[in-house]
Amino acid sequence: MTLDLDIQRATDLPGQPDDDCFIRWAGLALRDKPGHELTIRLVDAEESQALNREYRQRDYPTNVLSFPADLPPELDIPLLGDLVICVPVVLREAAEQSKTPEAHWAHMVIHGCLHLVGYDHIEDAEAEVMETLETRLLAELGFPDPYISPNE
Repeated sequence: MTLDLDIQRATDLPGQPDDDCFIRWAGLALRDKPGHELTIRLVDAEESQALNREYRQRDYPTNVLSFPADLPPELDIPLLGDLVICVPVVLREAAEQSKTPEAHWAHMVIHGCLHLVGYDHIEDAEAEVMETLETRLLAELGFPDPYISPNE
């Protein structure tokens, strides 16, 4: 079974990867969850800020928000949840961090997908596990370690 991915483009801002990229990146991050479903919604800064304010009480646009599905286990529905990715924030961060847009997009998708399956980075030990997995998955795609600045 493959991943069932719904891509919602809620903005026509330039710099968005094509659907095949999202399928490849999410598929890699979720390869241990075949047959599952998720939505990736690409938004502008205004929508990202509104969602971040409502759900995280942080009044600014952010790169990626993860909304895991909160379904009772007895329903047995393969829905993982939703990712909301802010196009201008991802592109700005890539430039600020001297990363290619494609590498940063891949990182944000993988990062968000890992949140959907329970990974977190609040505690240092959890962060180390999650960042190590992100780095390994990105390396499989040929991208550098996202936690090391290219200028170092």
